[in-house]
Amino acid sequence: MSIFPSKENALDVIFGVPKPIIGMVHSLPLPGSPRFKNHSLEKVYDFGVKEALRLKEGGVDGIILENGWDLPFVKPEDIGDETVASMSVLALKIRDAAQLPLGINTLANAAIPSLAIAKAAGAHFVRVNQWVNAYVANEGFVEGQSGLVMRYRSWIEADDVRIFADVHVKHGSHTIVADRPIPEQARDAEFFDADVLIATGFRTGDETPHEEISEIKGAVSLPVIIGSGLTIDNCTNLLKLADGAIVGSSVKDTGTWWGKVSVSKVRELMARVAEIR
Repeated sequence: MSIFPSKENALDVIFGVPKPIIGMVHSLPLPGSPRFKNHSLEKVYDFGVKEALRLKEGGVDGIILENGWDLPFVKPEDIGDETVASMSVLALKIRDAAQLPLGINTLANAAIPSLAIAKAAGAHFVRVNQWVNAYVANEGFVEGQSGLVMRYRSWIEADDVRIFADVHVKHGSHTIVADRPIPEQARDAEFFDADVLIATGFRTGDETPHEEISEIKGAVSLPVIIGSGLTIDNCTNLLKLADGAIVGSSVKDTGTWWGKVSVSKVRELMARVAEIR
């Protein structure tokens, strides 16, 4: 039994539809990142808004903005003010243009900056890739900062911004918590007050394993969504298990996260989702 028996279903509150599909906007490089050279902020903003409008035209239920091109990623404490400032402006432009529920994910694992952006832009949720415990990632040793994050959320009066937390997060090694099976890691995330849990594959675009979804859902009372690898071919089976999904790579024109959103691919996917609903 959950220790939060009265907690609202955040997916219902935010999206109001069963099995919501959240489309990814991977921002162009932002100021402070190595690839920003020869770019302009107006180009960054224009690209992000156009991607969001393509997702809306295709019929998604919400959008999540991510600084996907700020490679290589750094740890949360090294995220600059320039990242927060430019993402806040972009998020606000996307929110006003698309008029859809909006989420923020600031890489890597920068939950407090994400909350600051969400508060400034009126976003509805943040994605946090490592909410509890710790793991070894491409950026090095990454610790969950849920205690600090929840205090910060309370301090800025952003309790309406929900926490979408990954379980057994991709792009990393979990040998540090190898003695804690996936169901236990899911219970950890619920115990530390996440609102929605995310099951993923091993890296961006990888299909989320069915057994991982089932193990997480069997351990908690929170909604569980897919964080990677949803396609038109597997969505029927995956959405029988999961309560929704974040989708990126499969609805891009190249089939990779660094492509542009294809309206026709989004429409095709959403038509299949409508059948499932």
